[in-house]
Amino acid sequence: MSSAAYAYPHKSAEAFRTISEVASELDVPQHVLRFWESRFTQIKPVKRAGGRRFYRPEDVDLLKGIRALLYSDGFTIKGVQKVLKERGLRHVADVGRGEKPQAPAPVVIEKPVVIEKIVYVEKPAPVMVAPAPIPAPVKKSRAHLRAVPDMSLPFFDEPVPTREFPVLDTAPIPVAVPEPVAEPVSETVQADVLAAEERERLEELLDELGGLKSRLQAARSR
Repeated sequence: MSSAAYAYPHKSAEAFRTISEVASELDVPQHVLRFWESRFTQIKPVKRAGGRRFYRPEDVDLLKGIRALLYSDGFTIKGVQKVLKERGLRHVADVGRGEKPQAPAPVVIEKPVVIEKIVYVEKPAPVMVAPAPIPAPVKKSRAHLRAVPDMSLPFFDEPVPTREFPVLDTAPIPVAVPEPVAEPVSETVQADVLAAEERERLEELLDELGGLKSRLQAARSR
């Protein structure tokens, strides 16, 4: 039976409790209960017309468990949220009823089964390389002419008459190269060049001024 049934002997065990009755039993202000409701989504009282809250017996046990974790065990708001998430409402409600919560079942970690995989790798067949062909022996050609001993050639013994030519002097003959003569530039040509450059600069300035004038006119028209 819920602990809320003993707190309200004039009500049945399944009767709903108002927020003032729950606040009085838990010895906390009513605004604390509203604050817990905003922090713990598991607290879901029944709301009637006018926003009045009515708590079921299991809601009261849950609130008592939250109060015990916060005030007695020293948990923080985030700590209680973690307990509710990991162990559930029943664990916190058992704490509120003063019952010893059941220890969670031990987690049995099974050893992973290792499956050995045998991989067969085929070795490539050896490549037979044909031996290099043996070159055929080169036959040495015999000389068609042989030296004949004791053979005299009279026409090689007589010297061939040569004609002597006079030796010419091959020294280079110096040639006089005329030096280039710089033609003087007349002053009129220089003046024309300077005038043309100044004219180009003036035309560029006039173009820039024309562009600025058109921009000013466009800005004024806006």
